[in-house]
Amino acid sequence: MLKRNINNNPKKKKKGQSTVEYIILVAAVLAALLVFLGPNGIFRTAYNSTLTTGTNGMTDMANRLATSRPTSN
Repeated sequence: MLKRNINNNPKKKKKGQSTVEYIILVAAVLAALLVFLGPNGIFRTAYNSTLTTGTNGMTDMANRLATSRPTSN
């Protein structure tokens, strides 16, 4: 009879345990987002560098095209 009561209790503990695990998982994801996407985060810095490189490349190409075209008079 004692074993019968013990078998019913782990289901309740397991449900509580999974809830705590989900809370920890959500907290870890939020912490990772703050680290990587924050104002000085790794991904934001790399993204801004990529945009700057692309913008500079387009500006250089536009300047080359503007100076290489013959003037029409």
